[in-house]
Amino acid sequence: MNRQLIRSYILLVAVAIFLFTVPVAFTLTKQLRDDTAVSVLREAKTMALLLGDGERTSCDALEQMAEAYGVETPGRVQATPARGCAPDLPRPARDAALTRALEGGKPGPDWGADFIWGRHLVVTVPAHERAADGESGKGPVVGAVRIVYSTSDMTARLWQIWGFRAGLAVLVLAAAAAIGSFAARRITAPLRELNDMASKFSDGDLTARSPVTGPPETQTLARTLNQGAERLDTLVASQRIFVADASHQLRTPLTALRLSLDNIADGVDDDFVREDVEQATAEVVRMSRLVNGLLVLARAEAKVTAAEPLSLRDIVDERLTVWRPAADERGVTVALGGSIDGRLLVLTSPGHLDQVLDNVLSNALEVSPDGGTITVQVRTRGDEVVLSVLDEGPGMSDAEKSRAFDRFWRGQGLTGRAGSGLGLAVVKQLVTDDGGTVTLRDAPGGGLGVEIHLRGAARNG
Repeated sequence: MNRQLIRSYILLVAVAIFLFTVPVAFTLTKQLRDDTAVSVLREAKTMALLLGDGERTSCDALEQMAEAYGVETPGRVQATPARGCAPDLPRPARDAALTRALEGGKPGPDWGADFIWGRHLVVTVPAHERAADGESGKGPVVGAVRIVYSTSDMTARLWQIWGFRAGLAVLVLAAAAAIGSFAARRITAPLRELNDMASKFSDGDLTARSPVTGPPETQTLARTLNQGAERLDTLVASQRIFVADASHQLRTPLTALRLSLDNIADGVDDDFVREDVEQATAEVVRMSRLVNGLLVLARAEAKVTAAEPLSLRDIVDERLTVWRPAADERGVTVALGGSIDGRLLVLTSPGHLDQVLDNVLSNALEVSPDGGTITVQVRTRGDEVVLSVLDEGPGMSDAEKSRAFDRFWRGQGLTGRAGSGLGLAVVKQLVTDDGGTVTLRDAPGGGLGVEIHLRGAARNG
């Protein structure tokens, strides 16, 4: 919008300059042309009077005047001999203008070009003999005077007229661009603030508000958006509180229910009853995982902590140590592909990356075949750190990958146990909160690869 306002302002100024400056330049050009023609014609008529006078003194005066004119101006004087006066001046070429002058035609300037002028202005004036009553310039035509006037000085003056105005126009347009940029930024400042608020909203910051500034229209819009944001923030906060409270309150009875089922299973000898109790216990376990996932997701959405530089190697080593015993029970190997630089820091909230690795490793162990391998890899890409977890499970189709981060979407692992459907949703929420991204890809040789893109941090000192 700023560019459109600036372009419109510059266009308006350019039109104003064109309407006022160009006509003035044309007027000055015409005035220069007319003034020069009048001046040259006046001098030529004066010299024609001297030529037609026929006196020797007039002839000498004509020669002196022509010599002085050639010195003082870029013009050259030519003359035809007349009775009683044959001046020592160049003779004009016989052409239509000279013929017309000798026949008594009216003198007129010949600019040598149809557009503006050529290289020379040629003025040919007839010389009349003194009349019988003694009045000069009223008798028959006895000769002609021609002035060939170079237009080089006029052309230089023309460039000054147009060049000055062109330079002035450029300066005015530059000033208009600067003023237009300032005005546009000031006009659109309230809109940029509203856009910043909308951007923060899209990033999940429901506390963002827009200052109520600018014209009345933008002030009204800002108030309306702020009121809507306030209402939305209140509703979302209430929802998060409800989910967190409900999840927290459900954990205790679910734990008690599982303990009761375990006690029942220990005291029952009937295989059919024991099987039903084990199925009930599995459902209670799944429900507990679902409740825990909801609680983690509610806390992640609340964004209660800020990202800070943490050692990636310490976090990875700790989580691998925790998960290796569970993997060993299944005969699954959890390996670190390569080594991690101990100085490598990533920006993450305390506990976030731990939860992310727990969920990803849990899913990988869920789908890994007995005797399989789960590989954790780390690589850097500029200021970005990529943490990959690769398994040897059945992988996912493109359609499954597109839904894998949806809440409550569940895939079926090789062990036959279905997850809560919140693991990858929690992973995406936690990684996004820390300014990173998470993607899924096919692992080499089959299986699924989870790529976690994190922001790197420079180590102080």
